[in-house]
Amino acid sequence: MTKYDVSFKGSASGLAPASTRQHGAGDDAHPRGTSGPPSTDWPLLPWPRGPLSDAVILAMGRQPGTFEAPGPVPGIDVLTDDDFGLALYLCYEQHYRSVADPDWEWDLGLLQFRAELERAFLDRLLDEVGYDDRVMAGDVLPNLDWLTNSSSGPSLSGYFVESGTLEQLREFCVHRSAYQLKEADPHTFAIPRLTGEAKAALVDIQIDEYGSGQADKMHSSLFADTLTALGLDPSYGSYVEILPGVTLATVNLVSMFGLHRRWRGALVGHLAVFEMTSVVPMGRYSSALARFGIGPEGRRFYDVHVQADALHGVVARDRMVAGLVRAEPELSADVLFGAAAVTMLEKRFTRHLLNAWAAGRSSLSPWQAVNPEPNLP
Repeated sequence: MTKYDVSFKGSASGLAPASTRQHGAGDDAHPRGTSGPPSTDWPLLPWPRGPLSDAVILAMGRQPGTFEAPGPVPGIDVLTDDDFGLALYLCYEQHYRSVADPDWEWDLGLLQFRAELERAFLDRLLDEVGYDDRVMAGDVLPNLDWLTNSSSGPSLSGYFVESGTLEQLREFCVHRSAYQLKEADPHTFAIPRLTGEAKAALVDIQIDEYGSGQADKMHSSLFADTLTALGLDPSYGSYVEILPGVTLATVNLVSMFGLHRRWRGALVGHLAVFEMTSVVPMGRYSSALARFGIGPEGRRFYDVHVQADALHGVVARDRMVAGLVRAEPELSADVLFGAAAVTMLEKRFTRHLLNAWAAGRSSLSPWQAVNPEPNLP
């Protein structure tokens, strides 16, 4: 495992430590001397995990143009470090929802900081899965099939069918909330960046992801229903501050691919893996919810995926991926890199949860966990 010394141009000076900062984005969250925070979509900004996320969170309480990078952070694994993961996650969130003043989205200081985080993140991904630029277009589908059909490692869905508890299932949904409450949005960034069959296939998939135009049937809305059925908070961003770095890395990966045209091939590979491997796990999660007495409303998110992804997997493989490598064969290696990267991070995520539960502890951040007493309807 490679650990990095992460350093940044410029350094923090004169910034208040986290202990002196108000938590959240409410009326009392902004530093003295400012006019107050703008309206945000997040219920609260999270507490920082260290100097990297602290620099981002402090900046969001000030006016754009005032970002000051922290000093070097030595010896961290950027794929698992909580502080690194939260800092990058919050940088990306500026492009999804209103976290702070909207002008932070294109603030040059914050973008430079994000780019430096991304370089470290990308280097670490390449350490783990490599990048073979000799891949030809004809190699992509056979390699994708091998990757999605290999069954090495433990299965989270299998665990819940066999022995998982209700509290562990609630924790699992808390982890997934960081992505599922914005499901489809990162992949939608690829639509204007693709052409021909690949674009048409992606739109075909995304139509279902967004509920065919019905807000209550959007997959993100259905997952919010699952959270509600489990007695959890369905609000966007509610659980970010208790998610470990290994979880945040899975979301940061798709955001990085989605926000960079250069990685459109990797984004296609990422989505193809999701669509080609979800039917069996989604069915198992639905069965686990039923075992705990969760009704159809709470299970619909998973049941819909069982139905939709049986078709989506074919569309993703035979039209989206195949169409992309026919049109742009130079992206063949990127497609497989994206597929390999998401597979690797999902395996790390699975191991983290199962190892924590085997040790009898929460898989969430150690200093705070979800209310252990579910308030089920």
